[in-house]
Amino acid sequence: ALSEVLAAEAVCCLNRAMATLRDIWEEIGIPEEQRLERTDAVRKHIKSLLDMMVAEEESLKERLLKSIVLCRKELDTLCRELQLGSFETEEECTILQMEKNLRTQVEVLQKQKRDRKQELKALQEQDRDLCDILCTALFSLDTGSVPSLEDLDRYRRHVASLNTLKEQRREEFVTNKRQIILLMEELDHTPDTSFERDVVCEDEEAFCLSKDNIVALQNLLQQLEARRALNEAVCTELRARIVALWERLQIPQEERESSAVH
Repeated sequence: ALSEVLAAEAVCCLNRAMATLRDIWEEIGIPEEQRLERTDAVRKHIKSLLDMMVAEEESLKERLLKSIVLCRKELDTLCRELQLGSFETEEECTILQMEKNLRTQVEVLQKQKRDRKQELKALQEQDRDLCDILCTALFSLDTGSVPSLEDLDRYRRHVASLNTLKEQRREEFVTNKRQIILLMEELDHTPDTSFERDVVCEDEEAFCLSKDNIVALQNLLQQLEARRALNEAVCTELRARIVALWERLQIPQEERESSAVH
């Protein structure tokens, strides 16, 4: 391996350096006793440097092993929260690769957790708004835990059904409101109850689309239609009486036509 070649080259460099040092000491004329001291100083310096390098690499190994333990614990917790199966690791891979795989998987599951919580929050906001408008109960869901994919799917379908219901009631309200206003104008009726004023005067978006309000709206429309029908029946009867009186009084056709416009 290339690392072994480099290690052998390092040993050769050390041997060459020591040989060069010995030649220099001999050339200078340094006594043997001082040569031993200097050689020992070189040994201690090299050993200290190598010991420091080994300690750094041992520290790296320990950090990686500690990270693996922490990542495993975090993965177990995330799998429980997300209701997923346990994560299987490749036991044959190196410490470095295992730590990277575990850390990457933790990041993936953390993102899933964040995404689910964000979607849950958005659905809850929509649910609250729709419940305020429709006067219905909030969707029942344990908000203290991370929602499952099934929970989110059910919640999405629930919010979609509420939106559909809102649109149906809104359309019914707008249609009935238009008919009620026309009937009130035709009957010369001024809104005299708080509900009638809400229907006629309030902003359409502010009207509460509860089931009770929709029923009350239908009842109001039916009451106004009944009043108009009664008025029409009375008018028909009065017209018939007028025609009968015209006949009895032998009113000329020209005079009848001038009054018929009313």
